Amino acid sequence: MLISLLGYMGSGKSHISKNLSQKINFKLIDLDQQISDEHDLTIPEIFEKRGEIYFRKEEKRILEELLNSSENLILSLGGGTPVYYDNMNIINQKSKSIFLRASVNTLTNRVLLQKNTRPLIAKLEDTDIPEFIAKHLFERNPFYSQAHFTIDTDSKNAVEISDEIIKKLDI
Repeated sequence: MLISLLGYMGSGKSHISKNLSQKINFKLIDLDQQISDEHDLTIPEIFEKRGEIYFRKEEKRILEELLNSSENLILSLGGGTPVYYDNMNIINQKSKSIFLRASVNTLTNRVLLQKNTRPLIAKLEDTDIPEFIAKHLFERNPFYSQAHFTIDTDSKNAVEISDEIIKKLDI
């Protein structure tokens, strides 16, 4: 079984996927980490040196390779992955997709803690981040909402969310 976790930055994909992986003993692959490892560059370095179009093409290529795996995998996707090309259709065809939904307020509080490691928001003023997130969510929600399951992550910890995923997928 392939499980794809998707959602905006700060929704908990990385943290929850680690917890879920341990609970159900599935191999975990973070898509951004996989791209970074294959290119021996960080994601911000790929964006800077090669540009976003190059990154999105590589993201799609590696995503398709991973989705063709016969292993039991949990894929932690980048926040923008479902939005580009026909990625969301492929994600839904080849895996069980789970949208980790969080409010703008929750996302803002979480990303502010890691602002310097987030290229999309690193140069923004803290006061501009809620509006930036709200705008992005408005654009991305039509893709995120196509996921097989949606789990609200506000006021829940990784263990509770992982248990909810296990129950929904009947694992």
